[in-house]
Amino acid sequence: MKVIATSIPDVKIIEPEVFGDERGFFFESFRQDTFNRECAERVFVQDNHSKSCRGILRGLHYQSERTQGKLVRVISGEVFDVAVDLRRSSPTFGRWVGATLSLENRCQLWVPEGFAHGFYVTSEAAEFVYKCTDYYAPEHEHSLRWDDPEINIEWPLYNGEAPKLSAKDRQGKLLKDAVTFC
Repeated sequence: MKVIATSIPDVKIIEPEVFGDERGFFFESFRQDTFNRECAERVFVQDNHSKSCRGILRGLHYQSERTQGKLVRVISGEVFDVAVDLRRSSPTFGRWVGATLSLENRCQLWVPEGFAHGFYVTSEAAEFVYKCTDYYAPEHEHSLRWDDPEINIEWPLYNGEAPKLSAKDRQGKLLKDAVTFC
């Protein structure tokens, strides 16, 4: 595995070494010792799997208590994945980092606790899987607006059309009004 730094030091792209031939391919999708050494020492307690169609944007989600670090990847299709730093004490507070994750590149993104996370589906459909460091706690969940002008995420919108959002995500808060971390 190759761990790639991003413009926000705590967020990492993990690129696997893929071995393949005419029979197919093999790669390690997770290795605890490498993850601990290169990203962070964490224990994952929950795995999630979702499927979405082109133009769907899920996020930007986070939990204010029972915060979740997320190790995310795509097993079918392609998404543009984003992490936004919500840690007020961080020099990168309010900044975002994005990465294209796909079946083809097999890359993963490590999104630590203290970040809002979301993704936009750029292919016809995508299946998205992720590991979490704490359990889903809907009573502590928040949504940050996907189009907050202060954050200014450069989403690769299909035909320039507004993304399809859930009712919860349409009610997302601007960064200036959002619950953030110390």
